[in-house]
Amino acid sequence: MSKRIYVGGLPFKTTEEELNALFTTHGQVTSAKLITDKFTNQSRGFGFVEMANDEEAVAAISKLDGTDFDGRKLTVNEARPMEPRTGGGNRGGGNRDRGGRGGYDRSW
Repeated sequence: MSKRIYVGGLPFKTTEEELNALFTTHGQVTSAKLITDKFTNQSRGFGFVEMANDEEAVAAISKLDGTDFDGRKLTVNEARPMEPRTGGGNRGGGNRDRGGRGGYDRSW
């Protein structure tokens, strides 16, 4: 069974290939994914790695957590399931008539 690993503290210039290579030295990597900003497409400084073998994943976590990677200290741990998001949507209430604030007269 594969284990998903959170990797934080990555330099913003890190590529998915570099992330993959970092973990490949500790075992078989199934996937490596950097999280990017949806507007600028720039890395957000963290990502996720999936490793095929649980024992290799645990070993990679213990060996890489707190280590220096290109001048930044890595945070490496087992990824937690994503929490469900609540709320969202339009917080301002949408397209309401605000009564006399620059609108046109609707009385005719």
